[in-house]
Amino acid sequence: MTATVTGRPATGVRWFVEGWQPGYGTSFEAPEAGAPGGNDDGSDGTDLAVELDPAAWQALRQPAEVRAPDVVLLVDGVRRIDASLWSDEPDGVSYPAIAASYAAGVVRCDLRRGAATLAGARPERGLFTPSAAATDLTVGQIRYPARRVDHPDPATLPQVVQPALAALEIAVSEQARADGPDDPADLLVVDGPLRGRQLPNTVGYIKSVSRTYLPANLLPVVTGLRPAERSPVFRHGTRWRSYSWYLRLPGPRGAPWAGIVRVECRPDLTPQAAIALADLSLATLPRFASAPYKDPRAPQNLVPIAGLERRLRAMLGDARLLHRALSLSAAGQESTAWR
Repeated sequence: MTATVTGRPATGVRWFVEGWQPGYGTSFEAPEAGAPGGNDDGSDGTDLAVELDPAAWQALRQPAEVRAPDVVLLVDGVRRIDASLWSDEPDGVSYPAIAASYAAGVVRCDLRRGAATLAGARPERGLFTPSAAATDLTVGQIRYPARRVDHPDPATLPQVVQPALAALEIAVSEQARADGPDDPADLLVVDGPLRGRQLPNTVGYIKSVSRTYLPANLLPVVTGLRPAERSPVFRHGTRWRSYSWYLRLPGPRGAPWAGIVRVECRPDLTPQAAIALADLSLATLPRFASAPYKDPRAPQNLVPIAGLERRLRAMLGDARLLHRALSLSAAGQESTAWR
């Protein structure tokens, strides 16, 4: 059963759209949640001796026998909050909600032919709310399926979109591999942390370094990396365990961390398999580095990912029109923008 936001639907729930644009948050702000646990000194369970003893850490280059795979699949997702809402329940209780749009896609890069194609892309929407009475929200031809969550705090509610986006990224990745030619030598690059996603021949690509996971005495090894060099593989024990390593992409030398990205892979692999993926990433990722005159996030924002992001954002529709349509419907007015 689907209910619109106009009037009071059969479920007895009426929705009010927050007047603020979603990019500014909401008029109600709860204290910001603390950062995930763990320290940068290894006390969170970090194992620094996966590949080399910490006393022998040094910059590593691509082994001569390692070559880039014939096919590289790059997956990325985008998300957007179209509106923040509040429910008007029959018992007088009010619950927060967000109307969110998100999309995921895969670019298939055939390095043998020097060609890149869109291997699949899919947009989805959702009305995320702790309200048990919520049903699907529709505005013209646009539908936000109701997704009940256990996040009553409006300030943290946007975080619940990430698991839905991660699930969509897995779905489009698996579909792209199923629809493409059988090529066991491919490499799947997820833009962002893996966050527990169990996919074969896959690495997570984190282009913005928010924490180092390393003790201070090993940081000079990372900041001293030259283009196409990487750090040894280590394993860290945060909420999402993984093998990780740092590598520097080609580009102009600037600040100590300029051009450095963190790459990770599944924690259930053997150390030898993780090291093999680290070498493979070093042979693959630098060739996709962007240039400063093309991308303000160069070189970390990989060229295929930048193009995919633009395509996915276009699939989400116009944010201003959606917010206006939701606001008019909640106010009892009919909008023709999305018929």
